[in-house]
Amino acid sequence: MEVNRDEAERCIDIATAALSNEQPEKAQRFLEKAQRLFPTEKAKVLLEMIAKNGFTPRGGHSDFNGQSGPRQRQPNSDDTRPEAKPSEKSYTADQLDSVRRIKQCKDFYQILGVQADASEDELKRSYRKLALKFHPDKNHAPGATEAFKAIGNAYAVLSNASKRRQYDQCSEEKKNPSSSGPENENFEADISPEDLFNMFFGGGYPSSSASMYANGRMRNQRRDRRERPREGGFALFVQVMPILILVIVSALSQIMVNSPPYSLSYRPSAGYTQKRLTMSLKVPYYVGEHFSREITGLNLKNLERTVEDDFISNLRNNCWKEKQQKEGMLYRARYFGDNDLYQRAQRARTPSCAKLSEITASLHG
Repeated sequence: MEVNRDEAERCIDIATAALSNEQPEKAQRFLEKAQRLFPTEKAKVLLEMIAKNGFTPRGGHSDFNGQSGPRQRQPNSDDTRPEAKPSEKSYTADQLDSVRRIKQCKDFYQILGVQADASEDELKRSYRKLALKFHPDKNHAPGATEAFKAIGNAYAVLSNASKRRQYDQCSEEKKNPSSSGPENENFEADISPEDLFNMFFGGGYPSSSASMYANGRMRNQRRDRRERPREGGFALFVQVMPILILVIVSALSQIMVNSPPYSLSYRPSAGYTQKRLTMSLKVPYYVGEHFSREITGLNLKNLERTVEDDFISNLRNNCWKEKQQKEGMLYRARYFGDNDLYQRAQRARTPSCAKLSEITASLHG
């Protein structure tokens, strides 16, 4: 199956070169052959664009056609005959300079271009910008893949509070925390650069880009996991035992700790059957049957203030998630020129944000 993948990639390269040379019929033949060998989203999108536009994508989707090969003679025999390989993908001097800058960075903060006291939002903005700029499907300069991996590793470490604290401590002890280059072996990310990118942008790049680390650590790690022999039942028990202990301890703690006097659930639940509204913001919450007799006066006022604080905190979290999802859809739509996705993103509702704005206005009004 791996041989078919490589042959399919070769057919896609020939097809993109044929599109550049205004040979849509030849491109279509090789794309169809690539789909028979190893179906990919990239070949599927190009076929759809040829069928829709009759030639090359409108608006110049260079991410799918980043090569410019010489005009080739139309073959008279079998399509499987080896063809001349198209020239290497082009890149700009600015892209090459950017890759060199990343390679010269001495620490993760330099890679992301932020200060050592950068906030979480600043890290996200920087990673989002750099990840799109250095993704190997967009940047074909030599070393772009390594730079993309370094950017992902830097963000994965600095966005983790515990790892960032350890990294900062190491930086204090060692003036040059990355003497061997941006990839510091002592601070490896728990997530691959591609998976991190997909988490931010919702899998916005074609699936064929999953092979971009064919010579790197990511492919080797997956192969190691496939080739790892199956371990016995005792080893499995040892691995599961910490989880069992955690479940038991959690259950005991739930038994020993008193249940909270209220629930912010949207419907009645076990022990919380009576619906109430807070006096100030009219936030709905559920309590037990004896709540009215046990909590009154100042205690009730303090409890309702806590209910409203928890409710607002939940709204903030949900609002942030809604904005992240909408922003990710907009990024993907703009990058791939997908008008339908762009319209869906524009129409996407953010009910938590609307409710939060309404409450904020009432508090200040």
